Amino acid sequence: MLLTITTTHRPATDLGYLFHKNPAKCQTFELSFGAAHVFYPEAGDDRCTAALLLDVDPVGMVRGGVRFREGLLDQYVNDRPFVASSFMSVAIAQVFGTAMGGRCKERPELVKTPIPLTARISVLPCRAGPEFIDRIFGPLGYAMQTTRHPLDEKFPQWGESPYYTVELAGTRTLGELLTHLYVLIPVFDHHKHYYVGDDEMEKLLAKGAGWLASHPQREAITYRFLKHAPSLARQAIAQLEQEDVPAGAEPDADAPKVGEPDDREVSLNEQRIGAVLAALRAGGAKSVLDLGCGEGNLLRELIKDKQFERIVGLDVSIRSLEHAAERIKLDRLPMHQKDRVKLLHGSLMYRDKRLDGFDAAAVVEVIEHLDPPRLVAFERVLFECTRPGTVVLTTVNREYNSLWEGMILEPASAGRPAITKLRHPDHRFEWTRDEFQTWAKTIAERFGYAVRFLPVGPEDPNLGPPTQMAIFTKTTGGKA
Repeated sequence: MLLTITTTHRPATDLGYLFHKNPAKCQTFELSFGAAHVFYPEAGDDRCTAALLLDVDPVGMVRGGVRFREGLLDQYVNDRPFVASSFMSVAIAQVFGTAMGGRCKERPELVKTPIPLTARISVLPCRAGPEFIDRIFGPLGYAMQTTRHPLDEKFPQWGESPYYTVELAGTRTLGELLTHLYVLIPVFDHHKHYYVGDDEMEKLLAKGAGWLASHPQREAITYRFLKHAPSLARQAIAQLEQEDVPAGAEPDADAPKVGEPDDREVSLNEQRIGAVLAALRAGGAKSVLDLGCGEGNLLRELIKDKQFERIVGLDVSIRSLEHAAERIKLDRLPMHQKDRVKLLHGSLMYRDKRLDGFDAAAVVEVIEHLDPPRLVAFERVLFECTRPGTVVLTTVNREYNSLWEGMILEPASAGRPAITKLRHPDHRFEWTRDEFQTWAKTIAERFGYAVRFLPVGPEDPNLGPPTQMAIFTKTTGGKA
């Protein structure tokens, strides 16, 4: 199978720097299923093409544990050496991993510069037809050309084959193109040659960060990439749904929310983090979970306090975890500090044994981002399965929104409060004080916790505080 990538960026030979492969050399890389050859069919100032040719060894595949559905003969006679499949994705990751990761010491400015690129895949298996190819690559902005091949040119009466030569053209970074190819090539083929487990879901979410959540075919891509493993696909889709926020609706956590003045929001953030820290300290917690840690505002403060000996931040967004790592300077922490902190990628919708055994959990401005039908799953994961001794949970108070300019949709009338906008475009709901307290008391009774409530921020005598906080303390084994 052959993949070529061409650019007309001048000088076009800069492509060699991006790939970390010299255009003057032909290089061979040994892989578990055969060999990958990298060479440049053309390399000039105006046009340069890099080629990745896979030489798949059918006997080596069988010895390596690859199995096929049709029996013993099919293990040796199949289309694996000739079609782009999971073998191609593995080769891209191993041979072009540095380019896909967007790293280049010699031309660092070029890594982030979109350049004209054309990828040609020979050939792509797709039994769903050319329309499916268009539905997968089209939303990413590529101009496409697909050529379907006959089963046998000598016998046209046999009809068309499910194999296509596909060209994708667009102006983007090389890392983006390789990432799209890495994720999407196996989507067209059901013969993934290795075991699909949790680590494969992590790869999908990591490589799909920033584009897969908003892709109109994300469910089809997820199920096919994960080889139709239902439980893994459901987990991945749930995390993608949480990450799929409207364009421009994912500001830095320190930025003001919609309709809130800058000076008030900065102060409220500080008060919120301070209130949560005070509650965690008062509970005597030494190990703390920051669930939905976002970009690391609370984590940064937890690290400063020696009381907290074990700190874990969990978030569904890979991008947020990357920002959190930068914010807490994870790569530069002294070893004794780094050993205290761990960042995990995961969802609050599913039981995760990595979260067991902690003294306390903080859930700061997270719950309002969950779809209401998913609250039951969140409640069981946190209060029944994870069951930390203390849970500190904050959320917005919708009643307070009417104090901010531009937030009122309908003014208050006799016997009815004002109807206001939600504070953030990604909020699925916002509770009043009564709604929040009713929910929290029900949860406490059901799962064996005591709960108390504290205001956070400047408190209005009629509308309450901008943020409301519940502190749950475990008392019994619960009634769930």
